[in-house]
Formats: sequence, structure tokens, C-alpha cells
Amino acid sequence: MRIEVDNLSSINALRENDIGFRVLADTMPQMVWSTLPDGFHDYYNERWYEFTGVPDGSTDGEGWNDMFHRDDQARAWKEWAHCLATGEQYEIEYRLRHHSGEYRWVIGRGNPIRDQDGRIIRWIGTCTDIDDAKRQAEQTEILSRELSHRIKNIFAVISGLIGLSARQAPEAKAFANDLRQRVSALGRAHEFARPHSEESQMTIEGSTLFGILREMLHPYPALDDGRISFTGDDVPIDDRGATPLALVFHELATNAAKYGGLSTADGRIDITSERQGDDLVVKWAERGGPPVSGVPSRSGFGTRLVDMSVIQQLNGSIERRWGTEGLTVTLTVQPPRLVRT
Repeated sequence: MRIEVDNLSSINALRENDIGFRVLADTMPQMVWSTLPDGFHDYYNERWYEFTGVPDGSTDGEGWNDMFHRDDQARAWKEWAHCLATGEQYEIEYRLRHHSGEYRWVIGRGNPIRDQDGRIIRWIGTCTDIDDAKRQAEQTEILSRELSHRIKNIFAVISGLIGLSARQAPEAKAFANDLRQRVSALGRAHEFARPHSEESQMTIEGSTLFGILREMLHPYPALDDGRISFTGDDVPIDDRGATPLALVFHELATNAAKYGGLSTADGRIDITSERQGDDLVVKWAERGGPPVSGVPSRSGFGTRLVDMSVIQQLNGSIERRWGTEGLTVTLTVQPPRLVRT
């Protein structure tokens, strides 16, 4: 939006636009604010005063910062000062004092309005109450951590039972040690595959796509037997790409162990990776498993989870082909989506 203020008619148009803006802003469900070019807050809509319960005009100027939780004030002010200096879009989450006295999580966004010469003549922004959604996300994270903790405990119990059984049957010690290592590998694979928040996400440095996949597939004897191969372009990967890809390949490996190329003594998996322009094409090809009769009549939750991981989280695509030799899955993603910038 560009507004000329070079003459009287333009000024009058600006005033008319300002009146129209205020009418529009007061009908919006979000809190709306505006500032002068230097960041001086000179307008809040009715939703702001309904939410905060403060007198009209009491938060003009720099008074708005006192409405934030004291632990968020310095961070919010620093981000706002940065946007004023650079003209970048303003976006931040903070706790805003509600008229009830409690602090609620809000996401604040703001954009500059410039004239025809590119000068900022005003900032327009909104504040949206996200407290309920944020608390729900926190509850979901707690439940996810609890579930993960219980799953890891199950792995630990299984390892303990294997060790106990081995002591009672010394002749099975070698087999028991191998089995216990594979159970431990399943536990490590679970850490990759389970959903993570910003608080629980793993720190993965210096890793690659093939490195993550080898760690994921380590529990399967086919890897040690040389029946799982990796060829092509290896690419860097960190926690951004590790979890969604781990979900995908964990699901593929689980299904292959039950129905496909990992369910027979001679079956194999060939994993190839190739850069094609700006894309990375990764193929999972199963061979030597039970005969494939065609496309399954229905898909389960695992299939939907894989699609969500590739399409929504990695902004990529996935193609499945059930050939006579086995299932082939082709993933197409952009390498920058696999690492944090």
C-alpha cells in the first residue's frame, strides 16, 4: 500500500482513509494498533481496550510495553526497535496483561506502510490471543514426553529381560547380546521418529541423510547382512529434517519387515539419492519380498502420517509404485528444507 502526501488533496484523502481504517479496525476480532514512522503508538481499536481494560489513550507512546509480562518486555522492545531501524516485518509472541489481571499469550504482527518514495509513513499491526492454543500445545507436548518416556522404559525392561534370560541360559549369551543391541537401536530410532517440540528436539550436528538412515535401520539384520544399500548423493541434515524423514523411513521399514523386502531372508532394500536441479529425489526400492498383488485396497494411519511428514513438514512430494518386484517409494524434497538456515 502506497499513499502520496504531496498536496492538500492527498492529505484529505489520507484523512478519509484514516476514518475508514478506524471503522474497519473496530469491526475486526483482533486487537489492531498503528504508530507513527518513529514507532509512537497513536491508535488502538476497541478490541485492545476490551482485552486490556485500560483507559483510552493510556497506552499511547511507549506505554504499550508496560502491558507485557516483565519477562517479555526487554525482548519485545528489542525486536520492535530492530524493525523500526530496518523496516522489517514485526512478529513476536509475548504475554499481554488481560483485564482480569492474568497474562495471556498473544502473537503480535506489524507491517510498515510506505509512500511512493519508499519512506515509512505509518506502521499497522495486530495482536491475536493465542493463549488457549499455546496451552493446548504445551499439554500435547507433556503427553508426548510422557508417552516417549514410557516407550523408552519398555525398551529398558525388554533389555533387562533379555539379560536375565541370558544368565539363565549361558549357551544363548551371544544371541541375547545381539538381540539386546538391536533393542537398544530401536530405542535410538524412536528418539528420531517421535514428534519433537523446540524444547525436546535433538541437537544433530555434522550428520547426513545416509547417516541418519543407517542409524534408523540399524535394528534390522538386513543392514549387517548387506541387504540394505545406500547409493547416490548424500546431503547434510539436522533436527529440522531428521524427525519427519525418520517418521517416513521408520514406517517404511516397519511395513517392509512385516510384509515386504525385510520379511524374507533374501529380501533387500536399495536406497538411492540424487540431486535433480533444486530437488533431492530419494528412492526406497524393495526387492525379494513376498509377491506384490497390486495397490492395497485401503491405507492406514501410517500412510497418512508419512504423507503429512513429506508434504506438510518438508513441503515435498511422495509417489508409491507397487511393482511385481516390490514397493518403490519416491520422495522429492528440497535440500534446504532438511537443515535450519
